Amino acid sequence: MPTTGKKGSKRADYASTRPQADGAWIASVDPGSPADDAGLEPGMRICAVGGQELRDIIDWRWEADGDEAELEVYVPEDDEVYAATLYREPGQDWGVEFTDVLFDGIRTCVNACQFCFMAMLPDDARASLMLRDDDYRLSFLQGNFVTLTNVSDEEIERIIRCRLEPMNVSLHAISPEVRRPLIGRNAQRGIDVLEKLLDAGIEVHGQIVLCAGINDCDELRHTLDWVEAHDSFTSLALVPMGYTKYSRRFSSSFSEDQEASRAVVKLIEPYQSRARKTLGITRFQLSDEFYLDADLPVPPAENYDGYPQFYDGIGMLRSFLDEGNEVCGARTADLRLLADILATQEREVLFVCGEAAQGVIQEFCDGWTASCDLATPPARPVAIHNYYYGGDVNVTGLIVSCDLLAQMPEQLDRAVVVLPEVMFNFDHVTLDGDTQEHIISVLERRGAAVLVAQTTPEALVGALMEALFE
Repeated sequence: MPTTGKKGSKRADYASTRPQADGAWIASVDPGSPADDAGLEPGMRICAVGGQELRDIIDWRWEADGDEAELEVYVPEDDEVYAATLYREPGQDWGVEFTDVLFDGIRTCVNACQFCFMAMLPDDARASLMLRDDDYRLSFLQGNFVTLTNVSDEEIERIIRCRLEPMNVSLHAISPEVRRPLIGRNAQRGIDVLEKLLDAGIEVHGQIVLCAGINDCDELRHTLDWVEAHDSFTSLALVPMGYTKYSRRFSSSFSEDQEASRAVVKLIEPYQSRARKTLGITRFQLSDEFYLDADLPVPPAENYDGYPQFYDGIGMLRSFLDEGNEVCGARTADLRLLADILATQEREVLFVCGEAAQGVIQEFCDGWTASCDLATPPARPVAIHNYYYGGDVNVTGLIVSCDLLAQMPEQLDRAVVVLPEVMFNFDHVTLDGDTQEHIISVLERRGAAVLVAQTTPEALVGALMEALFE
């Protein structure tokens, strides 16, 4: 069976190991495109459009919005800047891609948040993992959460003028006496900027990282009341603070306190109920961890308002459960065929996951077995305990190579191992610096057939179908 790995993932949980771009450097040009017709080539840098210097991809899209674009282009081979004019038909793309979406470097964080995950990394973590980005442009372009504490008045005007929305904003707390110790001396600037954006009608998706004994209970009610009074907040996510064994401040969180988790669920329910009655949306959302930690059922899909904060861990479990049921009902023939092939080869599928996802993946495997009326389950989850980070880290996206390889069996000749794509970054590297290629080679030497897939039921079945029939 061939080894397969997906490339060109739409998303990773942490950044590329490559250095950030400095300027609008061209990565590729589509053949026959307006950019190609004008003589643009990879390795050139667009300095300006219509005389406007480019700070980022937003400037490019804004300034090059018409059917004609006057460019200033730097050609490294000549060390000269040339003029170029691009023409296109209505609706036609310019046909140029850049090496990065930010041309003037990334804005870094000016805060000192008590719960900052970067402060809980091991001392030997590579430099790229220590980059604390807090760039409002990545909030708009990629959905990153930002505090707005480093946003200037000019940038406020730009966000409003260009309607850079939705903005994904880390709120955490509203009371100054709580925010300042929690976030740092720039805490009030974030609220000042946020209020200007809300007054201008900019849509905001908010986030609160909830720390027991700091911004929960009465302070949480106060913050929720403040959000409830601002209509431009279309969603607010509550995420429990996570900690590692390297944390010098925290040694417990909601993951160790079922009653505290249940208290948060109960506290937010009236806000959800009012929002559904007045706005037709739930609006206030709890991350999946709260329901797991509280040992409560995950809410139905309609409570997640179309999953606006899916990649913040809001509704991932519900989405997986529902999609798993759909797949087991609609793709029974494919599942039976996969089971027959696996039985013929005397193999079983091992879905690698974090401990937090073990239960829902087991439900999918049980559904596969039941839908095909199988005597022997064809697949099971293998949950990897995170010793590397320790603490309460248990999500699939933070699985590292050293834990994975240490915990996977030495004999895998009867296994099809499915690695989660989300454990690798854009360069197919794990958080502890190992490569996808090396991990696959080690598992193959143990006898496994290995593939890499997105961790959704549809993607998992699709990857297995592709691998088994190639």
